[in-house]
Parts: sequence; structure tokens; C-alpha cells
Amino acid sequence: MNSKERATLRSMANTLDTILYIGKDGVTEATVKEAYDALEARELIKCAVQQTSELSAKEACAILSEKTHAEPVQCIGRRFVLYRQSREHKKIILD
Repeated sequence: MNSKERATLRSMANTLDTILYIGKDGVTEATVKEAYDALEARELIKCAVQQTSELSAKEACAILSEKTHAEPVQCIGRRFVLYRQSREHKKIILD
């Protein structure tokens, strides 16, 4: 992913609501499955790490991106954005 594509995805993520929260249990298998399903349906998701979690947003982003085969787009504070092109429901076209 180049910087132009990343900038496009960051601008698209500004209006997104946070749909996935990482809690005190960290990144569990259920969290990974939920993120995988959300990426398949939406391609671009915004996640947040709650204050009770022992993980930082960067750590959670790295773990989730590795396990879901997604690209980390942005990580600011306790929030991060992931992107993965859907296999069946392609919505976002990057030039």
C-alpha cells in the first residue's frame, strides 16, 4: 500500500464509527473472528482499545492486522483503522 492509498483510506475512516473494542482480555479468538467478519463485510473498520486493556493501540493493531491479514492504516491514541480488500464484496477501489 502506498502513501496515496493510505491517505485515501484515512480520509474515508474519519467518518466511520468505532465498531470493534478491545477490552481487558486483549485480542481473543472471538475478537479476531469479529474483526475478520467485519473486514469481509466493510473492508475498512475502526477499532478502539479500552482503558482497562493492558495492550496499547499499536500492539492491538499489530496483532489484529497479522491475524486477519489486514493492512494497518492509522493508529492515533486508543483508536486504529484496518483495511483488507473483501474477497466477495469489493466496495473500496484504490487506484
